[in-house]
Amino acid sequence: MTLRPSMSEMLARARADLRMGLPIALTSAGKIALIAAAETVDADRVAAMRAMSDTLALAITARRAETLKARAYDGDVARVLVPDDADLAWIGAVADPADDLATPMKGPFATLREGSAAMHSLAIRLVKSARLLPAALVSEPGRDVSADTLAALTCLDLAEAESFLAEEVPLDRVISARLPLSVSEAGRLHVFRPEDGSEEHYAVEIGRPDRALPVLARLHSACFTGDLLGSLKCDCGPQLRGALAQMGTEGAGVLLYLNQEGRGIGLANKMRAYALQDQGFDTVEANHRLGFEDDERDFRIGAAILRQLGFSAVRLMTNNPAKIAMMEQTGIAVPERVPLQLGETAFNRAYLRTKATKSGHLL
Repeated sequence: MTLRPSMSEMLARARADLRMGLPIALTSAGKIALIAAAETVDADRVAAMRAMSDTLALAITARRAETLKARAYDGDVARVLVPDDADLAWIGAVADPADDLATPMKGPFATLREGSAAMHSLAIRLVKSARLLPAALVSEPGRDVSADTLAALTCLDLAEAESFLAEEVPLDRVISARLPLSVSEAGRLHVFRPEDGSEEHYAVEIGRPDRALPVLARLHSACFTGDLLGSLKCDCGPQLRGALAQMGTEGAGVLLYLNQEGRGIGLANKMRAYALQDQGFDTVEANHRLGFEDDERDFRIGAAILRQLGFSAVRLMTNNPAKIAMMEQTGIAVPERVPLQLGETAFNRAYLRTKATKSGHLL
């Protein structure tokens, strides 16, 4: 028996530290790297990280590097050297594309190409999972770091963290309770909590679906602006209500409400993407300029919830072929796709067209 935190708990602690601007430490084969999120770190900590190393790098994704015309020698990550005279404003300008059009000439950039980029890649994964901008300062101290400093920081072993992150995160079923709804009085809400401390996910069960038959199902990603506020920029709210209404009409179904806002980048980054769309970029281009892929969601979560509820096959309400492919890859059969084409407005017509032409949605 031990009171020591598990790797899952250490990663949750690391995400919280990064969100607050506190650096964390990564170790590998006797080497140490100090990591801080570019979005939240302050000037004093940047100075401390710089003082500990001859080299301070800003890790950005290959998508962001492409926008900045910086060389990404390490596949999905670029290690941009931070100049000696660079301040927080410089770091912020490289990490955040908000003012790219106003100040397009940010370079030239010097990027590292020697040595391993494993620490930098993990840093990007951690700040992404913390729903921050995908940019991280990385200092690899050339001088000894005091034991007191290391003891005060969350410290992760690189290999152990990478191995854990490669695995599917287990979900615990917390509670289920009856929930009468306007579409069906025979409603039930199930709450699932990931063991890594990330956001909870929900399953809304309508009626008593036969577990031996394909269930009418919808994988719906949380959309605060569309589901709650009635935003006209997307079709999420109408799809949510339309899916529940059809399940109520048929008398059975399950809607999975997954907390993966903004295709998995979080609400703050989604609003950053909206601001870029106001500058003339489409939804995919905006994500890329921020440093994200088109879609950062993990649909394995939905498959895991379905299995826990006893379902092995679904009639999937979706226009997104990627959801069908992921369900089938994770062992959930999809014998039928049920189209869900609702909510087109003058404000989201271009957005829907981009989803069809660039993301393959069937609209």
